[in-house]
Amino acid sequence: MGGGKGGADFDPKGKSDNEIRKFCVAFMKELSRHIGSDTDVPAGDIGVGGREIGYLFGAYKKYRNVFEGVLTGKGLDWGGSLIRPEATGYGLVYYVTHMIQYASNGTDSIKGKTIAISGSGNVAQFAALKALQLGAKVVSISDSKGCLIAKDPEKSVTKELIAQTAELKLKRSALSDLKTPSGTLAEQFDYYPGARPWAHFSKLDIALPCATQNEVSGEEAEALIKAGVKYVAEGSNMGCTQEAIDVFEAARMSSTSTKKSYFPF
Repeated sequence: MGGGKGGADFDPKGKSDNEIRKFCVAFMKELSRHIGSDTDVPAGDIGVGGREIGYLFGAYKKYRNVFEGVLTGKGLDWGGSLIRPEATGYGLVYYVTHMIQYASNGTDSIKGKTIAISGSGNVAQFAALKALQLGAKVVSISDSKGCLIAKDPEKSVTKELIAQTAELKLKRSALSDLKTPSGTLAEQFDYYPGARPWAHFSKLDIALPCATQNEVSGEEAEALIKAGVKYVAEGSNMGCTQEAIDVFEAARMSSTSTKKSYFPF
């Protein structure tokens, strides 16, 4: 795997399945010349899920006349991995559990912790589900339009809400379209249009950026420290800016509560 991340200026929002399929087929016509099982193996990222990978793989097979593992994130029927959808989000949360155990000398756990998660795609969804399964409270999710923050940490994001989010993502809809059983989000969540979640907490234990790169600024890192955050782990690629990392490192160095490191990037 060469590790390159490319993309296109095609915006899938508002497009039909057929329009997305036609773009994927056209895109792969050129991309197929540059990838292969022994050359480079690209993966889906922002805006690219199992459907798009399926379209891309079908086009690759047509253009190259080979059936090989040239794209990650494929469906099980054409060579995909059983645990692939969950792997990044689950792995992120498992990593955090080990961070907590290390920093607390085994006296603390993720159970009961409040966790802010950004994003609402594949990584964010499964990170939230695993955190809930382990007894944590997930108090935020977000998308490119804004973020949802739980008004009461005891009534956090639920697995049912995550399931609704997954359905919305397939339709390219915004989080503001989510509905609770009572019909509205306003009773349980505050919605901040055009904002990321990091600066909207008075008290928080863990921050998991799972949306995109450079999504935690230096000022937002300071807000997280002020809210009491002790553990930060990136589910997105390069989620924290260098300024944010500097803030976290300074907080780690000045901590007197433990000799072990918080924020072990």
